[in-house]
Amino acid sequence: MNKGTRKTGQDGAAAREDRLKAALKANLARRKAQARARAAEQAGKDAGPDDQSDDKA
Repeated sequence: MNKGTRKTGQDGAAAREDRLKAALKANLARRKAQARARAAEQAGKDAGPDDQSDDKA
């Protein structure tokens, strides 16, 4: 049971803040990618029927 590897004080707080910052950045990037994928999917659905109806007329 060695607690010597555990950071305390400002070092530990800075390390925690860095981990949280990295996790937040990754989460934001993932959410943006999901939003872009949803927007592209929706744009594809919107464009599909219009293109087909123009060919029939």
